[in-house]
Amino acid sequence: MKMDAELLSSPAVGLAEEEEADISDWNLPLAFMKKRHSEKIEGSKALAQSWRMKDRMKTVSVALVLCLNVGVDPPDVVKTSPCARLECWIDPLSMSPQKALETIGANLQKQYENWQPRARYKQSLDPTVDEVKKLCTSLRRNAKEERVLFHYNGHGVPRPTVNGEIWVFNKNYTQYIPLSIYDLQTWMGSPSIFVYDCSNAGIIVKSFKQFALQREQELEVAAINPNHPLAQMPLPPSMKNCIQLAACEATELLPMNPDLPADLFTSCLTTPIKIALRWFCMQKSAKLVPGVTLDLIEKIPGRLNDRRTPLGELNWIFTAITDTIAWNVLPRDLFQKLFRQDLLVASLFRNFLLAERIMRSYNCTPVSSPRLPPTYMHAMWQAWDLAVDICLSQLPTIIEEGTAFRHSPFFAEQLTAFQVWLTMGVENRNPPEQLPIVLQVLLSQVHRLRALDLLGRFLDLGPWAVSLALSVGIFPYVLKLLQSSARELRPLLVFIWAKILAVDSSCQADLVKDNGHKYFLSVLADPYMPAEHRTMAVFILAVIVNNYNTGQEACLQGNLIAICLEQLNDPHPLLRQWVAICLGRIWQNFDSARWCGVRDSAHEKLYSLLSDPIPEVRCAAVFALGTFVGNSAERTDHSTTIDHNVAMMLAQLINDGSPVVRKELVVALSHLVVQYESNFCTVALQFMEEEKNYAVPSPANSTEPGNLTPVKDSPAIPRLRSVNSYTNIRAATTARNLNKSLQNLNLNEEGGPVAFSPGNLSTSSSASSTLGSPDNDEYILSFETIDKMRRVSSYSSLNSLIGVSFNSVYTQIWRVLLHLAADPFPEVSDLAMKVLNSIAYKATMNARSQRILDCGSSTQSAPASPTSKGTHIHQAGAPHRSKRSSSPSSGSPPMPSASSSSLTNEVPKPPARDSSGGAPPPSSSASSSTSTVTGTAARPPYTPTLGGQAPHSHQFPRTRKMFDKGPEHGAGEDGDEPTPHKNYMQTMQTGLCDWSAKYFAQPVMKIPEEHDVESQVRKEREWRFLRNARVRRQSQRITQRGVARLDDQIFINRNPGVPSVVKFHPFNPCIAVADKDSICFWDWEKGERLDYFYNGNPRYTRITAMEYLNGHDCSLLLTATDDGALRIWKNFADQRNPEMVTAWQGLSDMLPTTRGLARRVSIYLDRSKQGGAGMVVDWEQETGLLMTSGDVRIIRIWDTEREMKVQDIPTGADSCVTSLSCDPQRSLIVAGLGDGSVRVYDRRMGPNECRVMTYREHGAWVVKAHLQRETEGHIISVSVNGDVRFFETRAPESVNVLQTVKGLTALDIHPQANLFACGSMNQFIAVYNSNGDVISNIKYYDGFMGQRIGAISCLAFHPYWPHLAVGSNDYYMSIYSAEKRLR
Repeated sequence: MKMDAELLSSPAVGLAEEEEADISDWNLPLAFMKKRHSEKIEGSKALAQSWRMKDRMKTVSVALVLCLNVGVDPPDVVKTSPCARLECWIDPLSMSPQKALETIGANLQKQYENWQPRARYKQSLDPTVDEVKKLCTSLRRNAKEERVLFHYNGHGVPRPTVNGEIWVFNKNYTQYIPLSIYDLQTWMGSPSIFVYDCSNAGIIVKSFKQFALQREQELEVAAINPNHPLAQMPLPPSMKNCIQLAACEATELLPMNPDLPADLFTSCLTTPIKIALRWFCMQKSAKLVPGVTLDLIEKIPGRLNDRRTPLGELNWIFTAITDTIAWNVLPRDLFQKLFRQDLLVASLFRNFLLAERIMRSYNCTPVSSPRLPPTYMHAMWQAWDLAVDICLSQLPTIIEEGTAFRHSPFFAEQLTAFQVWLTMGVENRNPPEQLPIVLQVLLSQVHRLRALDLLGRFLDLGPWAVSLALSVGIFPYVLKLLQSSARELRPLLVFIWAKILAVDSSCQADLVKDNGHKYFLSVLADPYMPAEHRTMAVFILAVIVNNYNTGQEACLQGNLIAICLEQLNDPHPLLRQWVAICLGRIWQNFDSARWCGVRDSAHEKLYSLLSDPIPEVRCAAVFALGTFVGNSAERTDHSTTIDHNVAMMLAQLINDGSPVVRKELVVALSHLVVQYESNFCTVALQFMEEEKNYAVPSPANSTEPGNLTPVKDSPAIPRLRSVNSYTNIRAATTARNLNKSLQNLNLNEEGGPVAFSPGNLSTSSSASSTLGSPDNDEYILSFETIDKMRRVSSYSSLNSLIGVSFNSVYTQIWRVLLHLAADPFPEVSDLAMKVLNSIAYKATMNARSQRILDCGSSTQSAPASPTSKGTHIHQAGAPHRSKRSSSPSSGSPPMPSASSSSLTNEVPKPPARDSSGGAPPPSSSASSSTSTVTGTAARPPYTPTLGGQAPHSHQFPRTRKMFDKGPEHGAGEDGDEPTPHKNYMQTMQTGLCDWSAKYFAQPVMKIPEEHDVESQVRKEREWRFLRNARVRRQSQRITQRGVARLDDQIFINRNPGVPSVVKFHPFNPCIAVADKDSICFWDWEKGERLDYFYNGNPRYTRITAMEYLNGHDCSLLLTATDDGALRIWKNFADQRNPEMVTAWQGLSDMLPTTRGLARRVSIYLDRSKQGGAGMVVDWEQETGLLMTSGDVRIIRIWDTEREMKVQDIPTGADSCVTSLSCDPQRSLIVAGLGDGSVRVYDRRMGPNECRVMTYREHGAWVVKAHLQRETEGHIISVSVNGDVRFFETRAPESVNVLQTVKGLTALDIHPQANLFACGSMNQFIAVYNSNGDVISNIKYYDGFMGQRIGAISCLAFHPYWPHLAVGSNDYYMSIYSAEKRLR
């Protein structure tokens, strides 16, 4: 040792050590920091998806009303000369007036037909009022609920009037006749769209709105007053769904520029490319494009709908640009309504954006209703001008020399812009402008691959991006692409669809309808596909078959089960997980899939996943097997045998290390329970009888009769921190809120708060995670009952039950459920309690109805059981019980044994009707304080309130017919009361699948925060690792100088409970002090209490060991109790509430009778009376392994990464293990035992040869065995008799022995400074150095009036600093350190 010290003080070595310390921190694995530990296991909140068209519409009829009266100008418009003349690109003066009118009408119809070829077109040329009326009413009649378009050209009649009229003609064209817009509304009905091409058109829009309002008011009046004339008429249509497009504002005239058509507005709406090109040529900038004339424009080659030709490409670009402008400028809902609901309306509005741009340049402002924000200045118009420029500049050579047309770079450039947005942007910003263009590009084979890639990267940003893409209208495009056979699109499409379905699973129906599932089946079955793409494919299929029968059938026919079974053992864990989930979903309530699975022995193939190293995969396998047995179809012997096999396989997971798996296990078993309900009822009754007949000597303190606190005391027990769900109580658990919550909690019936003392606190009356919870009614089986059943159930009397040969399966599964009901993880025990109580309830109901049948109809026939040694049923906490027995609010006589009715009679029979003849009133709510005496009958026990519905008491019929009508109505046949339980059990689920699906909704390509060097998470870690290096460095300097004394008291405080285990945090100034069932955190530098919370162990157990996991980084605290349970906590000792990360049964077969129960003055003396060592643990951060042992004959090693047991090493001794110490470098484990032996195990060897050394030099119980973590580190062990022995791992006997005080109660060894401290019965602490010299003797508390130290209950050294923490039986907790000058 001396040589080492000299070496270490040399500066060079010291420096290297320090740097290395930092690196080693970075390389240390972290335990229990996966998503499943940090998140709630539940799906994401579904975003309300507004992208689906609730009402897709078609414009089915079009009325073209032209009032041109060719050759006669209306009186109120003075035309310029020359003036704009063209109507529909025809000069009306170039032919006879009638011919001109007809040609213009025909042309207008053609122009509209380009946009909507299937509609019915009716022209009305220079009509009268009657003709318009007849036209409109007939179109509306044929259109029914669909949309009708009314196009009005008023160039040959006066302008619209302020009174809301437009003009038509009389029969012989001698007069202009006004037509009221009010009438037009009546004839046209709704939904309609109106286009007005005339001067002052804005007036019409205003009048239209006023009339629509007037209608609404008339309707309201008619609705109130039945004598109103309107009340008898059929309801006129509402004008809300009407759309209007008008050429100009109310005060404006149409442009008369002779270079433009007269119907400029109509031209923009129906021939946008033609007018846009003409307008482009008329601008000054067009002179920059040589040789382009208006005549040349007429000759542009190509067709509008052929994207490969110049004209078609321009049209395509125009569509993309106008769509993009609209999407970026309009509110989302308006965009959906105008641009996605109806093809013709969308085209007209896209073209309306052009009309606004062109007509504004002639001082005309087109108007629309609903009104659009101005778009004529949008930057995308410049992209349009550029595209036109590039196209037109090629024209002369194409037409004259026939050169090939060069395609526009527009789409490639827009994709680049989108790519820049994706790579450069920050997260919270406006959506990319180019999204609608990406949509357009999916149509083109040239850009499709790139567009899909960018689209996938966009969707990966999160659910908001998926919602945006869906609202743009991406869905039909990607659905259509599934028909493509191109292999290179597969990975992209699978990725995109996984993203869509993770956010909106309702698309399953669309996929099946279009046979899209076949695409993903082929991807999944393709062995050359990388695993991550197959994972996404199987996720998509799992969504398709989820609760969707059509999808299940389609996928079953597509051979999904066989494809999945082939991939069950793929090396990629996420794929294994989703294959199992997919299987579980396809045969969920779908029997033919289940039989297909049976034929392929799917269940047997799934068994291999039950021992998978990844907990989520084990979970998925349990889920799949659970739905496999949960099918409610008819049972044959064959299927029953299979169910039993599956059940027994599942039962092996009872001690799985992961609570997620055990929760899934309870749900899987609950399916089985529902299937074989009657068998389970029989078992339940048997167990309940059995439990009633056993007066179990309680493992609690001998002062308590029975195994519960007597009823009379119960109000005095503060139900402080019973474990219910660790959420309601969490407020009560922290030191900050403790007293406040006590005042709230302890107002018992009499209203006086109970005195708060640490003693009271730790007798918290139940460990049930369900009892005190406010959201449930009384349970039939209390936690205590179940726990007693679990410990008592003897096989002997159960064998009488086994009339049917396989009955033992039900007994076994019942035992498994009993075991899970006592699970240390509250969510698991909650679920198991629900299943057990559901069955117990049915069993007692059936048994009672049986008894009623036997005894005639007398309701009081079965006497209440006189056995008061049965359990006191703990109904929702103590106060409830005192109420129930003291307030017969309904006037019915009190029950004969309200507080201790035995289990089989636990649903107390309602008393005979009292004189008033009324049954007791229903209780008003689950927590109602007027709980009547017949509480349990009025409210059959416990069905949780699902999602805030009325408490379940309202889900039961209030009638008592099963009791009143005598024998023929037993509850058995009646079946109405128990149903909610059954339904509840069938809907039981854990949220695992939805939680797993969140993975696909979250960004996959983003660097995780912890790897991002600039992230806060990373900076915090850097800070922690620097702090660690500083602590190591500074403490090392002190220990190297040598510690000569250790009695300077730096901290003293009274702990809330008697300290039984203390543990220093390795780097924070924080110390954890455990009493029997709670943990207190102290800051020893500031001397203040940081936190105090309840560990949640049942009250006949105590905490016997603690470890900090991840102490170098985000610390977790592990607590071990002497029933073998391990619990892991986070968020303690900071400003948040402590939360349980995970908990599991580390040692299942702890010998319960030998457990140390009552706390005596000494912890380590008089073992014979006091029971064993409890549970001892040692933690290896480097490997993530946890060694556990105690009152068992094995050392069990848990791998925290896999959350499963990896090794059981038999100790080879007949006594308990009292101390464990391991060295990861050498794979050695040293155990100290109760018989005085010290045993060394090499965990690399098999169970029979792994014990490599046994030292039997101690004559008594080994208090501590410590293996130094150095290459040649010694073993130091100390027994109760005070002899300290040093062993070399290879030498057969000790190399050194020191004698310290006799009668040791506690001891610890400082890993760095070679000190050890002994606490003894004689109320003093002695500190020795490695030579056996006493360096300090501590007998009195410093400054505490010189008071003598109480008997020492625990000791612990700080892993680095020379600090010693001491807990004693008088509740005091003190810390001693080396002299100040050293520190």
